[in-house]
Amino acid sequence: MIEARAITKRYKDGTLALDGVNFTLNKKTTSIIGRNGAGKTTLLRILSTQLLPTSGTASINGLDVVKAAQDVRNIIVSIPQESKPINYLSPLDNVVLYLSARRMRMSEAKEAAEKAIKTVGLWKVREKISDELSGGMKRKIFVAMAIASKSDVVFLDEPTTGLDPLSRIEVWSAIKAIKGQVILTTHYMEEAQALSDDVLMMDKGKILSQGKVGDLLKPFKGKVRVESTKKKSHSYKVGNTYISYIGKNEAEASVMVGDIIKPITLDDLFIKRGVELEY
Repeated sequence: MIEARAITKRYKDGTLALDGVNFTLNKKTTSIIGRNGAGKTTLLRILSTQLLPTSGTASINGLDVVKAAQDVRNIIVSIPQESKPINYLSPLDNVVLYLSARRMRMSEAKEAAEKAIKTVGLWKVREKISDELSGGMKRKIFVAMAIASKSDVVFLDEPTTGLDPLSRIEVWSAIKAIKGQVILTTHYMEEAQALSDDVLMMDKGKILSQGKVGDLLKPFKGKVRVESTKKKSHSYKVGNTYISYIGKNEAEASVMVGDIIKPITLDDLFIKRGVELEY
């Protein structure tokens, strides 16, 4: 379980990245969503002991992330967005090396690495140098590290950024194999919906909402999204597109040439909250 109480982070240049954040994360997988600059990465860095908060407290399984930082590091894995495997090593060697750095005995590290490489679907390329692998395969090496480490908590910052749709789905499958608690940030709403037991939405350093996907989307029950080039009653403007939410039958009856009807997703939570929009 992860808890945060009044976590604030103000950088030296005056930027307020986190503004009194409070939450409890106790589900298997939690996605933290929000615009660029919402505070997602700052929050992950604090929880993973890479960055000190300006004020407030946070704990993982009862361990304070500041006062017991080393104990916290022993039970977590943190994989930043910019992580890259050692290109001249194979996936298997990358994982073994990582486990060795975590002070796992070599025989145990090799066994755990082999099992993890099989789990994420990299067995056939286990001896191939990582530089020759696809972006999705490279990301799966890090998921294999997380699985093999048997850590209590795994932090993933934008784990599928830049990947093609097929590679993204492959990484999702690998993430689902992680046994510990998973906390990930993502800009892909379909990713949050596919992986999450809990979703935490942030904006401007604050928590806007938290809950299951179904609960967060209850205000849209029975509705669809209608995108139009013409302004309509109760519509939201995004660029040159007007978005409105109406009942499915009403939408089908009133649709105009050029209108597009789409099912509700987590994207609509952003729109309804007025993120970058005008009502």
